[in-house]
Amino acid sequence: MDGLTASQHIPGRRYTSATSIAPRRAALESVAGLAALAILMLATGCSLDHLRTPERLEKGLVVILPGIEGRSILNESLARGLADGGVECGIEIFDWGTPIPGGLLINLADYERNKVVAQRLNNRIISYRAQHPHAPLHIVGHSGGGGLAIMAVERLPENVQVSTVVLLAPAISPHYDLRNALRRTTFGIFNYYSELDAVFLRAGTTVAGTIDRRHGQSAGAVGFQKPADDSSEAAALYRKLHQVPYSADMRWAGHFGGHTDWTHPTFVKAYLAPLITELSGPPILADDGNAALPRSLGRVAATDPSP
Repeated sequence: MDGLTASQHIPGRRYTSATSIAPRRAALESVAGLAALAILMLATGCSLDHLRTPERLEKGLVVILPGIEGRSILNESLARGLADGGVECGIEIFDWGTPIPGGLLINLADYERNKVVAQRLNNRIISYRAQHPHAPLHIVGHSGGGGLAIMAVERLPENVQVSTVVLLAPAISPHYDLRNALRRTTFGIFNYYSELDAVFLRAGTTVAGTIDRRHGQSAGAVGFQKPADDSSEAAALYRKLHQVPYSADMRWAGHFGGHTDWTHPTFVKAYLAPLITELSGPPILADDGNAALPRSLGRVAATDPSP
């Protein structure tokens, strides 16, 4: 598959395939992450109110959607990594999970409830957009939060857009039709995925299902597939899907291909913060009518989903 490589965030750095990492090691790391997830559900850090001051919100907004664990050190680390990486927008965590203790499977499997929660997120987006019609607005979703991000954005009114949707290991099916969500974005959807995410997004969603209630491996493990519809409209929309596969050279930033590594503060600061910052400027239209990505991000092509 084509996709955005890590070198497009760190000028001059070249990256190699993740296949050089032993699958056994990645599986062990995922198992360790699964055991730690229950602990992380109970652990949160200090307040992040300083990241959503009126001064920051005037410059834009980043909404972070946690995974099915709810608010935890993982998403707080993601928020701090963005701020430490230079993101000047307001940053807030939208905790969409059920208040029932240990309700991970409810968050993942209760589709009707999640549609209601997605509307709550839409209300927040619409409210912010009404107050700041031209400010950048980014939605960042990790794991189950990536699935909820798509459910919300695709239901926005036609006259409301977000700047980008950034998906980190999303627990949503690879064949999910993204066209409505892509229509509601200026710069498109960025899908960060890792084929080494075996426990959570291969075995886990095969057994427990994805946010959209499909059983099988997730787009956070294998990437999204294009729809069977090969119309010119579909092709134009899917040029706004930018797929970023895990690279072994991300290890220098604390990322070893595991499910929770996308929230590692060093990775967030080095890779995600520059992306958000670059895509917070005013859009410039390309020849196809879509917003052109800044040159500093390098070439980003619509992914060919063929095996």
